[in-house]
Amino acid sequence: MDGKETLEKARERIIETIAQNIHLYGLTPSAGRQYGTMFFHDEPLTLDDMTEELGMSKTSMSTSVRALSDLKLVERAWKRGVRKDLYQVKEDWYQSFIDLFSTKWRRSISLHSVAVKKSLNEMKVLYENEDISDDLKDILVKDIAKLEYMRDYFEWLDRLVDAFEEHEIFNLVPPKNYSENK
Repeated sequence: MDGKETLEKARERIIETIAQNIHLYGLTPSAGRQYGTMFFHDEPLTLDDMTEELGMSKTSMSTSVRALSDLKLVERAWKRGVRKDLYQVKEDWYQSFIDLFSTKWRRSISLHSVAVKKSLNEMKVLYENEDISDDLKDILVKDIAKLEYMRDYFEWLDRLVDAFEEHEIFNLVPPKNYSENK
């Protein structure tokens, strides 16, 4: 095996691994292959370039690149004299993770917090009702404690997301050879 074949094999292994793990971002393996292919290109690619290299339809490439772009994993690029849209991998994987993590968890925190607050209020009002049985009061005490635990968890999770967004996480877990000024 010559050097070029060894390089291609090594790259293909990484591309396939990305394709297998891209589901963590809610994407398909084909989007992972597209991302992996773009990762190894030093120059931005057009949809035609990606279609030719991956042997997939332009529609499929367009759908995947839009999904990758929505997750801030790729971005549009500009090159003098090129009229077609160009795309490249965003180089800051740390920030890409923070963006994805923050977006997904903020939504979850918001949904849970609203539900917990509403249910806690209803249970506390019900508990104050003099007409309910002692058995129901016992159940309410337990359920209120569970919901207060959930509330505290989501408040902590909100602070954790803040630590990611404000890059305070890097003080606790510093990335090797990372500069935020990329």
